[in-house]
Order: sequence, then C-alpha cells, then structure tokens
Amino acid sequence: MATSDYAKALGNRLRDIRMQQGLSLQGVEDKSGGKWKAVVIGSYERGDRSITVSRLAELADFYRIPVSELLPEGVPLPVEQAEKIVLNLEALYDHPDPELEHVAKLARSIQQRRGDYNGRILSIRADDLYTLAVVYSTTPSGLIEKLEDFGVLVHDLQAFFASDGE
Repeated sequence: MATSDYAKALGNRLRDIRMQQGLSLQGVEDKSGGKWKAVVIGSYERGDRSITVSRLAELADFYRIPVSELLPEGVPLPVEQAEKIVLNLEALYDHPDPELEHVAKLARSIQQRRGDYNGRILSIRADDLYTLAVVYSTTPSGLIEKLEDFGVLVHDLQAFFASDGE
C-alpha cells in the first residue's frame, strides 16, 4: 500500500470523526474560531495534504478524542525494512522545530529505559524507527530523510567524535 493510500485512509477517518460530531467543514472553522480552516481540514480529509503529528494531536484535542482514534485501523503503512539510526542528541534537543518533539520524547524515553545518559548520541533500533515512522505517517526511509533535513542524524561516528578534538 502506498503512503498516499494511508493518507487517504487517515483522511477518511478524520472525516468520519468530524461527521460523527455533526460538524461541517465550515462548522469546524467556526467552532475553532478560525484555528482550523475549512479548506485545510478538507485537504487533510481528501489525503491531498499531509498532517504533522503535532497538528494531528491538536486536531484530536479539538475533537476531544485520543489521537489513536484518528488513526485508521487495519491500514498498514508500506512495509519497508528499517535499519537502526544514530541520533545526535545535542542537535535534536537544541533544535527549535516543534515537529521534532516526538522524536525527542522517544529519545528521552529510550535513554531512561537504557539508563544511557552519555548525552551525545543515541542509537534507535529498527523497530523503534518503524514505530516512529508510523507516528509521523511516513516510512522509515521518509523519516530518515526528514531527520537528515533537520541535521540530527549521525552517519559517521568516527568523524562525529573526531570533531571533538578540533
């Protein structure tokens, strides 16, 4: 199943929830005081526009339901093999973009479970990467690309640690 199919399934779920609450697209805009524009909600529902995890959480709050209720059941993202990645924790925790909030939250949780507080890097296992990709409604490679764009991945550990001596 293609990612766009998942976006459409998510959109159908968003539409179902909105309609269960007796709201039109314009009703959502009116009830939210303009925070949620009818045209934007409509594009999410059609699967024409991707929704970030943070916006999905805000929409769940608006509808007063758990985020998990917005996710389509039984509609898997495309199956893709994931590999472990290494995060630059300093870059991640200092990054100002709120879209990284869920990655940072997962990293902190893993550090706590592992008792690993070296503070510099953290390896994320393939299963955790796959789960995080689902949260972001993407594939593991799509998430890796996004993390690369944010500059929080470490590809060469030797070079990373060699930069300490400069």
